[in-house]
Amino acid sequence: MSEQIDLAPQRRKGTKGDVVLEVSGLDVSFPSGDGPVRAVRGVDYTLRRGEVLGIVGESGSGKSVTSMAVMRLLPTTARVSGEVRFDGRDLLGLSETEMTRIRGSRISMIFQDPMTSLNPVYTIGAQIAEAVRAHHDVSKQAALDRAVELLDKVRIPNARDRAGSFPHELSGGMRQRVVIAIAMANDPDVIIADEPTTALDVTVQAQIMDALSAAKEETGAAMVLITHDLGVIAGQADRVMVMYAGKLVEVGSAEDVFYTPRMPYTLGLLGSLPRMDRPSERLTPIPGSPPSVVNMPPGCPFGPRCPKHTAVCDETEPELRATTGPDHLAACHHAETLAGASADDVFDTEVADAQALHQLAEEGRP
Repeated sequence: MSEQIDLAPQRRKGTKGDVVLEVSGLDVSFPSGDGPVRAVRGVDYTLRRGEVLGIVGESGSGKSVTSMAVMRLLPTTARVSGEVRFDGRDLLGLSETEMTRIRGSRISMIFQDPMTSLNPVYTIGAQIAEAVRAHHDVSKQAALDRAVELLDKVRIPNARDRAGSFPHELSGGMRQRVVIAIAMANDPDVIIADEPTTALDVTVQAQIMDALSAAKEETGAAMVLITHDLGVIAGQADRVMVMYAGKLVEVGSAEDVFYTPRMPYTLGLLGSLPRMDRPSERLTPIPGSPPSVVNMPPGCPFGPRCPKHTAVCDETEPELRATTGPDHLAACHHAETLAGASADDVFDTEVADAQALHQLAEEGRP
């Protein structure tokens, strides 16, 4: 009879809906020659057991840095302040030894490029087994059996044979599923998935999202799903946080954010999303580029790109405030005027196209 791995001592699962992770006033900055780079500015959120929280925004908006701060994986030069409370403990105040017991066991992370997560000289079975043995005193054979079980659960065909394969022998989608298997190896309370479908085609994206759903069901974990693609989280997230220039600019249920957005930036993201039910509909781009987060001027960071821009937008940066309900928040001085608006109503496509061409010309691109 094979040795069984008992995950019960570390589970300590609470009731579904209980708060498992609470982030308060999270600030992250990095030193630079021009001054501190404020990558994350005052982020607050809660994550409940069994919940999927989607974090969306353009590259550089602070999505990944926020979650790297939660995992305590930022370089030592980063200045992190605020609170990250998990299971009643502030992770930012723990020693590295204490954090090592939590990282990979109670909280796990799936990175966007599996080839940077997997060791090319070890088999995938050995790498999953290593993740198990790092947190459990079990034999190599028991850990390897657990690895095969996990590969089967993320739908790797011929799991026992594939356990002896090296990363380069697998496709990109299969490698990402291996990383998902590692993330769920110790039955964590929280899984953070950072751009898990980047550089994968649409069919493989769907397979990866199915594997993530299987991981969530298997472990009962809450999940933070980070992406720049609203389409990826459309059928996955319970709540959505939109980030811009290091801050939250809209927070609400998936229904609130997708159907009644109250921030022009969110409308712009939705307008740039291709829709299968409207294949001939033209996309609406957001003009301009995200601002530098070094020595930011006062006012709304999205102001220079926003068609709703007025004088008040230059004076004070808007704070999150309730819009359609107490749980739907938006950081916009003109949120009330966006009721029922679409991206086409807010963004002038012809103007946006002209600005995009002008920017390309300045950059010397055809």
